[in-house]
Amino acid sequence: QVQLVESGGGLVQAGGSLRLSCAASGLTFNSVAMGWFRQAPGKEREFVARFTRTGSIIYYKYADSVKGRFTISRDNAKNTMYLQMNSLKPEDTAVYYCAADPTGRGMEYTDWGQGTQVTVSS
Repeated sequence: QVQLVESGGGLVQAGGSLRLSCAASGLTFNSVAMGWFRQAPGKEREFVARFTRTGSIIYYKYADSVKGRFTISRDNAKNTMYLQMNSLKPEDTAVYYCAADPTGRGMEYTDWGQGTQVTVSS
């Protein structure tokens, strides 16, 4: 049974930083694609960042809105994915979710965490 647990959310002022963590269990971390998504009040859930894998090559992708400010990373030994968020803006306020795609392609996320709230004050 796959379990994804996010942590690290909180309240931060604009311009500040947070690092989110996603601890994964029940999956082979090296073979799946994993991503971060977010959902702001009254809005659709949107893609934030992901990594996918083709053979031994890891690919990273970011939403334009976070490119240059957010960095996704992973620690295989800890089965944990991170999202370093710098230069935060009020529009980054949302519940952030991590998700896993067992196909590795980053297009079919079937497992989701419970989410962690990020609030950026102006």
